[in-house]
Amino acid sequence: MSNYNQGVNILKYGGKIMEILKGALCLEGGSLRGIFTAGVLDALLDNKLYIEYVNGVSAGSMNGMNYVSKQRGRSKRINLKYLHDKRYISFRNMFTSRQIFNFDFLFGDISNKYDPFDWDAFNDKAQRYEAVATDVITGESAYFDKDSCSDIIAAVKASSSIPVMSKMIDIDGRKYLDGGISTSIAYNRAFELGYSKVVAVLTREEGYRKKPVNKVNEGICKRYFKPLPKLVDKLMTVPKRYNEMQEEMDMLASEGRLLIIRPPRKVIVQRLEKSVAKLESLYKEGYEEGMKNIENVRKFLS
Repeated sequence: MSNYNQGVNILKYGGKIMEILKGALCLEGGSLRGIFTAGVLDALLDNKLYIEYVNGVSAGSMNGMNYVSKQRGRSKRINLKYLHDKRYISFRNMFTSRQIFNFDFLFGDISNKYDPFDWDAFNDKAQRYEAVATDVITGESAYFDKDSCSDIIAAVKASSSIPVMSKMIDIDGRKYLDGGISTSIAYNRAFELGYSKVVAVLTREEGYRKKPVNKVNEGICKRYFKPLPKLVDKLMTVPKRYNEMQEEMDMLASEGRLLIIRPPRKVIVQRLEKSVAKLESLYKEGYEEGMKNIENVRKFLS
């Protein structure tokens, strides 16, 4: 059942009539800072705001999965409950499974037993979802659609695999790493697909800019990825490209093509934050910002 009316697509889902807003939702990464995004998405779910196309970079890809599966609170629940569980996050994992975040545990025991993921809801055709990863040979973004990708779990793992701290992920014979290497947030992908309006959820405050890669990290990346010159080039230019994208997003917002939801104040949460209290606080900020923007999102995409 489909009927477009002022940017709203009426669809039947799970025996219920749902309104799918005709537009795009693009989610930035930031590792555990992504709990801000989790708060925003829970606010959207609480208000039954379902957006047609969703893509996510790095942690944004995981948050996006739980939004599309409509599992309110799941992202927050997992990241807080397992924050100090060495099976989930541990430098020890870098030696045992070559990944600081143990995605095998996340998509294995957690998703199958402890906090089951709703694959039926996720795979429903009502919403389109793409995980964004980086091809290590070309250094370019790769987009994996849940409905056509051969292994969407591998794609999300790749999207979230922090360089050096994680192993490369093989998908159909090619290797991939964190989507944030090639793009911090994939709003241009949404425009390429024909969406004229994009809601962008960022995990840094307004005005934040990245500093150039320091000499120590530059040396590590150049040695570690020596056989992959295009990937190294992308890694070295992440700050410059990130800062340019912030300027471009501000311009697109002023033109009415982008609606930005971001933290209202300086974010003090680290990528590998260990403070439950800080993460709780950032989640709350995300939820509050999401609630403040409910009518803005409705109006923007209608």
